[in-house]
Amino acid sequence: MINIRYPKEINGKKWMTRAKRCGALATWIGMAMSVSLLAAQTAWADGSTDSTLAESGAVVTDPTPRTAASPYVSSWFHQSLGVIGSKDIRFGPYKTNDVYLEYEYFGRKGPFDLYGYVDAPKVFGVGSKHDSGVWDRGSPLFTEQEPRVSIDDVVGKHLGFGPFKEWYLAFDWIYDQGYNIGGRQNTLYSGIGTDIDTHTPLILSANLYVKRQWENYGAANENSWDGYRAQMKYIYPLGTFHGGNLTYVGFFNYDFGSRLREKTGDDSRTDTAFVATNVLIYSFTHWRFWTAARYFHNGGQWAGGDLNFGDGPFANRSTGWGYYASVGYQF
Repeated sequence: MINIRYPKEINGKKWMTRAKRCGALATWIGMAMSVSLLAAQTAWADGSTDSTLAESGAVVTDPTPRTAASPYVSSWFHQSLGVIGSKDIRFGPYKTNDVYLEYEYFGRKGPFDLYGYVDAPKVFGVGSKHDSGVWDRGSPLFTEQEPRVSIDDVVGKHLGFGPFKEWYLAFDWIYDQGYNIGGRQNTLYSGIGTDIDTHTPLILSANLYVKRQWENYGAANENSWDGYRAQMKYIYPLGTFHGGNLTYVGFFNYDFGSRLREKTGDDSRTDTAFVATNVLIYSFTHWRFWTAARYFHNGGQWAGGDLNFGDGPFANRSTGWGYYASVGYQF
């Protein structure tokens, strides 16, 4: 959606600022790939196409169905390994940069619509001042899993109506292993999802979740039900150019209904957050390249103007643009 947070001493507590898609990159890819994944999943449902892109992110469709004779390991389980670079990522009050490694997968099998990724933050030792990862007491692992289960398939009946093609039980689990308790996140979103028929090449999917928060980098909303998330994902194939597929993938997450600000008693935290991601993917049989621009508003539910964590005042940077670029191998 991706999203790794890194520790920062704040008023005697260990806090984390998201640097991914997270470590700047992980954030973008996770999301970028989530989008492409879900979009692709719509096409895969009938077995007609293959998505070579997958966010939390981007999807590029391959017009050639995967078969036993295809160059991929599986005909339905899509996997990739990529290096992601990120700049000005704002899942916290600091802007962060990172270069990290990501494994990603997605696919549709029976009622199960699967997507997930695992990141190794700052695994190459490259990042900004407020970025930490595998080697410098940051997070050694950040992962997001977004499975959906088709209600239509489970009950054996088509439940779609109007533009709503199919209904799902939808989940989004985010886990940041962290170096210590104050550096960990464990969040589960649960709800309902659907695919939307646009009668155009545009692929749409939507999910509405309720949030269960366990660890959250020491924040006041730990171990509680705290708010909701509305999510929309959209994909539009732009065509084939010089042997590769060019695809636009976008998605947004709107978090609302939290009580973090009230529980904290501090105007530096907010009850809402919004992140919108725009991805352009250029994909071949195995190689794929993409770049993304992401807009953050109150990233990580941080708000306010100047902040002070004990080292002097600084400007809050949780609102603004962040950027990603990646090269990956699909297998």
